[in-house]
Amino acid sequence: QVQLVESGGGLVQAGGSLRLSCAVSGRTFSSYAMGWFRQAPGKEREFVAAISKSGYNRNSADSVKGRFTISRDNAKNTVYLQMNSLKPEDTAVYYCAATGTVSSYYAGAAADAYDYWGQGTQVTVSS
Repeated sequence: QVQLVESGGGLVQAGGSLRLSCAVSGRTFSSYAMGWFRQAPGKEREFVAAISKSGYNRNSADSVKGRFTISRDNAKNTVYLQMNSLKPEDTAVYYCAATGTVSSYYAGAAADAYDYWGQGTQVTVSS
């Protein structure tokens, strides 16, 4: 079974930075497209960013473009989310997700496409 473990969340002031990590075990990491999603209290889970199996294709939500960057290190079986210029609106539980049932170019926003999910890590941004 594929297991995903997020880390790196915490409390930060507006304008600050955090880097989230997601360590993947159980299968060949390079066979999976990876995504980050987030969910705030009372809100639906929403797409943040995704990266294709090779890392060549990337995609991110309009709300985080220019501030967040997704990357992966296939040698370390880890995907990252670098978050800069954080805003209070970014406060949420952030989830890592993986899918191997997509093309080599897939970096999509559809939660239904992802087969495996981590437990989530809390990010809180204060004013």
